[in-house]
Amino acid sequence: MASGPELFVVCKNCRSQVSPYITECPYCGQRLRKRAPKIEREGAPPKGKAKSERRRKPPKPGLGPLRTGEIPGIRGDETRKPWATIVLVAIGALWWLAAIPLEDEAIRWILDPLGEWWGVILAPFLNAGGWYQFAALGSLGLFGWLLERRHGPVVVVLVWLLAASGGMAVVKALEGDAYAIGASGGALGMLCAWAVPVLLARRRRGDDDDDADMIGVAVLFALLALMPLARDEVSALATGAGIVIGALCGLLLARLAPRD
Repeated sequence: MASGPELFVVCKNCRSQVSPYITECPYCGQRLRKRAPKIEREGAPPKGKAKSERRRKPPKPGLGPLRTGEIPGIRGDETRKPWATIVLVAIGALWWLAAIPLEDEAIRWILDPLGEWWGVILAPFLNAGGWYQFAALGSLGLFGWLLERRHGPVVVVLVWLLAASGGMAVVKALEGDAYAIGASGGALGMLCAWAVPVLLARRRRGDDDDDADMIGVAVLFALLALMPLARDEVSALATGAGIVIGALCGLLLARLAPRD
């Protein structure tokens, strides 16, 4: 049976009781040992443990992403990347870069062989002019991100298809062979789908105690809505359809709770 640590030792020279952790007797100066014994620290692992086990640290405690509504007054994890919005903006940017060397007839040549309804899906990704590209895709990225943070990626894709491609489908159905391109209808649909719930919430509360800059939103709305006056390729019908469809989507989303 292992014995506990010694409380004292006896000096062989003067027979005095001294601490077991000293090397010389404080009374006579007799050398007791060559080096002082090691002091065991409290909580130290036993000597028989392997070095790898002694050095292993316990895992640090961590928390998962905070869900919306888990703590009152604090939103959910806002750092999640808006993958659906990123993909939509990337497709628009890359498709526009690929079409820069081509003339209008060449762009029509890309769309027509794929069929009318496939062209309806692709047409919103073709933007005429760099400043129009920046305004349309910039607004799509901003309001798509806000909408995806609130309701998730599926809602963003559905709103885009309804507002952007749906607007082009309205043009095809009502104007037949009319040729229209551009993401202004989809961007306006995304803007309205995000803004309508915010405006309704302000109306219910009777104040504007939120972080939304609705003046900036109104400026972007006017810029995109007036695009058909500046570019012949941008259809006023598709733009108006995007606004109406986006507002209707906003009315439906206002009844839904934000995602966790």
